[in-house]
Amino acid sequence: MKARVLDQQCQEVGQLDLPAHFKDIKEHNLYLYIKHYRALARANTAKSKNRGEVSGGGRKPWSQKGGGRARAGSITSPVFVGGGVSHGATNKRNYDLKINKKQKRLALEYALAQKALNHNLVVVDQIDIPSKKTKDASAFVKNLGFRDVLLITRALDEGNYLAFRNLKNCYLLETSEVNAYWIAAFGAVVVEKAAFEALIKAHEGE
Repeated sequence: MKARVLDQQCQEVGQLDLPAHFKDIKEHNLYLYIKHYRALARANTAKSKNRGEVSGGGRKPWSQKGGGRARAGSITSPVFVGGGVSHGATNKRNYDLKINKKQKRLALEYALAQKALNHNLVVVDQIDIPSKKTKDASAFVKNLGFRDVLLITRALDEGNYLAFRNLKNCYLLETSEVNAYWIAAFGAVVVEKAAFEALIKAHEGE
């Protein structure tokens, strides 16, 4: 598997090899990581009131006997309209799905491998917009020829961030923020050479 190398004019000038073990990684690692990532993003704000939290219920609604109706102790009971909810949603629920460090690494490597197999992993010398203008950033993305793209830089520059942030078809990240979810979410990945080497080296040692 190889990543394509582009020059400043977005023309292919070579290729870089990915580590050989990338091709043997199972897809299930990426599946587990995406479940984990999305679970952490849940707001956990769903909440319904139980019978102790709804208003009312200060007295017994009718006599225990003689009315011909079933006995009732409080209008807050779930059997009444406006009563509490039985086994309702609570914001104390923990949605976290555990995943270990090795699976996170394998998920990232698998995501990179899939981009490389589809010729959508591209390495450039530098991602930099000297003018720091969005129109120039848009032109850069258009020249790459991808519908949507994740840009990865070694260190995020504020000027570049401002240039790219309003473009809806791309997103700019620095190496430390990269994860398998972001790589899988975009159709193509364009990474600076220094950032590419840092990503590969960081995971080779694990």
